[in-house]
Amino acid sequence: MEVKRILLVEDEVSLRSTLKLNFELEGYAVTTAITGPEALDRLRGARFDLVIMDVMLPGMDGFTVVETIRLEGHITPVLFLTARTAPMDRIRGLRTGDDHLGKPFELEELLLRTAKLIQRNVNGTSSALAEQYSFSGNRVDFASFEALGQGGVVRTLSQREALLLRLLIEREGQVVSREEILQKVWGYNVFPTTRTVDNFIVAFRKYFEPDPRAPRHFHAIRGVGYKFTP
Repeated sequence: MEVKRILLVEDEVSLRSTLKLNFELEGYAVTTAITGPEALDRLRGARFDLVIMDVMLPGMDGFTVVETIRLEGHITPVLFLTARTAPMDRIRGLRTGDDHLGKPFELEELLLRTAKLIQRNVNGTSSALAEQYSFSGNRVDFASFEALGQGGVVRTLSQREALLLRLLIEREGQVVSREEILQKVWGYNVFPTTRTVDNFIVAFRKYFEPDPRAPRHFHAIRGVGYKFTP
């Protein structure tokens, strides 16, 4: 039987050690991370069956880590551990991940939730982001990085074009700030200018808009960010 692999992301030393020991006693292989950027590197470099993610982390919070890997197509189940129990935090946790457990918690409950999430993943019931999206005669294939745009022209998207498109489409009708775009699409250790994002939006208009000078889908909200309208 294949050993199931857990990524445990927790910056508090004693809790991290206790949880790692108990998961290993249950037969799991456990990899740990302490900061948000470290967790992102772990997730990009290996496959896991489940992520146990603290929310309050140095460098990048757990919600942002998971939102970033979701944009990159990762569908690994995530269970958030957090002392932030306000309704909006719980809602964001459930929208971004697969389960949410407030601190303090009972170890037995965490182990039960862990087993159920891993089993659900094995059964193939984890929700995946749609790999294809169509709007106004355009089609984007996030798996092949190909886009069918105006005039039937097929283009190969760069990785950042695909990530930015996915972010805007996932948040359709909502304004996404420049700061969030730069963090999630360009990364925590790269700092391009906001003009870079503007150039990507101009390119999307050329690809997908019937009249790029009168955009119907890709809108710049002055001083705030960008919005996609299907």
